[in-house]
Amino acid sequence: MSSLASGSHLLKVPIDSSAPAPPAAALAPTLASRLNGYLTVLSVTTALALVTAIECGSVTHIPSLVYGAVLWGWWALISVSVWKLAARFTPLSNLSFRTISIHLSIASLLGLAHLYLLWSVGFVSVGWAYSQYAHMMRMYLLNWNRFGIEILLYGFVIGIVGALQYRMRAQKDALHALELQQQLSAAHLHALQMQLEPHFLFNTLNAITTLVELGRQKQAAEMLRHLNAILKSTLQRNSPEKVPLSQELQIVEDYLAIEQVRFADRLRLDIRVDPTALDGLVPCFLLQPIVENAIRHGIAQCEYDGVLEASAVREGSSLRLLVRDTGPGLGKTQTNGSGIGLRNTRERLVHFYRNNFSMKAGPLASGGFEVAITIPYESRPQ
Repeated sequence: MSSLASGSHLLKVPIDSSAPAPPAAALAPTLASRLNGYLTVLSVTTALALVTAIECGSVTHIPSLVYGAVLWGWWALISVSVWKLAARFTPLSNLSFRTISIHLSIASLLGLAHLYLLWSVGFVSVGWAYSQYAHMMRMYLLNWNRFGIEILLYGFVIGIVGALQYRMRAQKDALHALELQQQLSAAHLHALQMQLEPHFLFNTLNAITTLVELGRQKQAAEMLRHLNAILKSTLQRNSPEKVPLSQELQIVEDYLAIEQVRFADRLRLDIRVDPTALDGLVPCFLLQPIVENAIRHGIAQCEYDGVLEASAVREGSSLRLLVRDTGPGLGKTQTNGSGIGLRNTRERLVHFYRNNFSMKAGPLASGGFEVAITIPYESRPQ
């Protein structure tokens, strides 16, 4: 672990202000996917038509081929039509007395039309209408058993299409609900950050006002310069995303430079960062409020010099962050640790990592206060 800072001097780390592009939204089905669906239906229909032609006679027998094509091509057309209608009109996929009555009426009409169409296939042969075979086919096709099969096949198509449409709608609704939840989480996270930044800004402006009142204009100008750097970095972000640890440390450096103007030699720094941890991603504004708490409730309450210790270490697949001060401790002047800074930090960690993190904040036996955070190590995109 290398020393990043010693005493009152901080080592600057390079900053990459580029933020990872947001993930692309889920795209609608493409033309290629729709064509694949049509090709699948066509392939199945062709295979069934050939099998039917073989059963009726031969694949070289034109009437048998036409009969097979009409038999299964009809249902392929019905399936595609019902699929498109069900995608636009949900009642086609819902079960109710009204929709069942409608489907029975449609199935009856389509069944009769299909049976007559199948019988008329024989007209491709000369003299079909006057042959005995034509009469036999009419008796074979136009009866209650075949009519019932037509009704069952229509019901089968409706059932399959309805089940698939229901599943697709359920997935779409789940995706929509997830998007809404993410939007709400992002809005909540943004509100937390908006609450945090004015808190920091208020404290800094108060300090600058105090310096001006004391006639320390040079130190006040220095604080304004560092405050400008922090605000510029914050305004460049479009959303409260994760940033490389090196970029987060730059904000901490500017903040500590502000505080060192206030406390002069009373504030001593000991900041150590593992070089392998600098590329790790952390939620933006993660360390600054913790450091601010340490100075405000710890160092500022010390009668003599105070030491602020901070470290960042990569431990395998985890990133461990530690901030410690040598203030009077929780029992004297510190709050219960549930102020704006620590509370917001915990809530934002929950947003980003759910239960896959740890945050411990408490007084030290030797005096002072310590905040330890362990999060998964995520390397920034190259």
